Amino acid sequence: METTLNRKIILITFMIGAFFAVLNETLLNIALTELMEVFGLDAPTVQWMATGFMLVMGVLMPISALLIQWFTTRQMFIGVMSIFLAGTIIAASAFNFPMLLTGRMVQAVGTGLLIPVIMNALLLLYPPEVRGKIMGTFGLVIMFAPAIGPTLSGVIVDFLGWRWLFITVIPFAVFSILFAVKYLQNVGEVTRPKADYFSILLSSIGIGGIVYGFSSAGESGEGFASIQILTVIGVSLVSLILFVLRQLKLEEPLLDVRVFTYKSYARGITIFVIVIMAMFASEIVMPMYLQGPLGFSAKMAGLLLLPGALLNGLMSPVMGTLFDKFGPRKLIIPGSLVLVGVMIFFSNINPSIPVWSFIVAYILLMLAVSAILMPAQTNALNELPKHLYPHGTAIANTLQPIGGALGVSIFVSIMSQGQKGYLGGQTGAITGEVRNQAMTAGVHHAYWFALGLCVVIFVISLFIKKAIAPDYEPEENV
Repeated sequence: METTLNRKIILITFMIGAFFAVLNETLLNIALTELMEVFGLDAPTVQWMATGFMLVMGVLMPISALLIQWFTTRQMFIGVMSIFLAGTIIAASAFNFPMLLTGRMVQAVGTGLLIPVIMNALLLLYPPEVRGKIMGTFGLVIMFAPAIGPTLSGVIVDFLGWRWLFITVIPFAVFSILFAVKYLQNVGEVTRPKADYFSILLSSIGIGGIVYGFSSAGESGEGFASIQILTVIGVSLVSLILFVLRQLKLEEPLLDVRVFTYKSYARGITIFVIVIMAMFASEIVMPMYLQGPLGFSAKMAGLLLLPGALLNGLMSPVMGTLFDKFGPRKLIIPGSLVLVGVMIFFSNINPSIPVWSFIVAYILLMLAVSAILMPAQTNALNELPKHLYPHGTAIANTLQPIGGALGVSIFVSIMSQGQKGYLGGQTGAITGEVRNQAMTAGVHHAYWFALGLCVVIFVISLFIKKAIAPDYEPEENV
């Protein structure tokens, strides 16, 4: 590695680009209702603005491992930010929904490739001794941007209109590209491994189908009872199995699944995915409950969730520093215990609870997530040798949208079945109060399932150890 690399400038470049790309993920969510009115859409159609974005990101993540080894850091970063900018301009100037959706999908291409590029470069730039702090600092961007997205979006939509959600991002994307052109240096080596196109096809069908199938199950009234959804998920699972078997036979796999033979990686990523499931699901289920039985408006529900979301981002650098100092166990074990406690609270939630207790519980949930998520992922990646960095980061980033889709669909399906079961047992009139009681019962069922997942996290955390890569060499003056 070159000794003249300016790590701080490279990190700043990455953070600028990542902030606005990740902010864009949640910026549009609160504007979906207005888009339905503007373009005359129904809910399932407009939902493609979110589902399609996640779908494109999921499909591209496995390919990122190949692209990172084919192009330099500068080429990848400037290229993907330029794609993101192009998508933003298309969306900002959209005169119909197909054009808007196209712009959104182009944005997703840029965002989907950006995070693996950055994480791979950070692993090469910084040694394990300080990696927690650096990943935590970068995590501040990853967590903080989505946290302020809905609030910022609400203000922009109310005062300027939906189009400005894209227009305001354009100058910052341009600045990020120009800053990278001037300051960004290349990290790592370009090896140009052979591309296996059949593997790309299998991964695209597998990942894309899983994200689409589970997202559709969460949004559909039929859920997992739909034959179409079950067929999509079944075909996707077969494609993924064939993909994994093929990777084990190839000399230069598209995605080297042998990373899971490293125990710390396997344990850390398992915890990472379960926490993502619980977090994404809570971000869907809790607003629904706040606006349902608790009777809050959408904006008020967002404000009640905001303290926890902001703290989650702000605590990321702190947790990173603590990770470097104390290792993963002293963060993940207490964090998982707090998570278990919060799930017990949510599994007993009811409309009569004081608002402050809900806010405190959600803050504790997000603090627990910050204590587990980044340390688990960083410790997992720390065990890998350098040649597996692109594959380890690609797999972790691929599993994030899959975990999110799984969490939302499973939680919403369990909640819906719990509601139906409660209503089915009623003999009298179905009043608003009865519907609220039914939703409360559904939420209880969903969080009993979440409680089981959090117990699994706690058990795995007991076996977590500080990971050391086989090719680890201590670096002086870091």
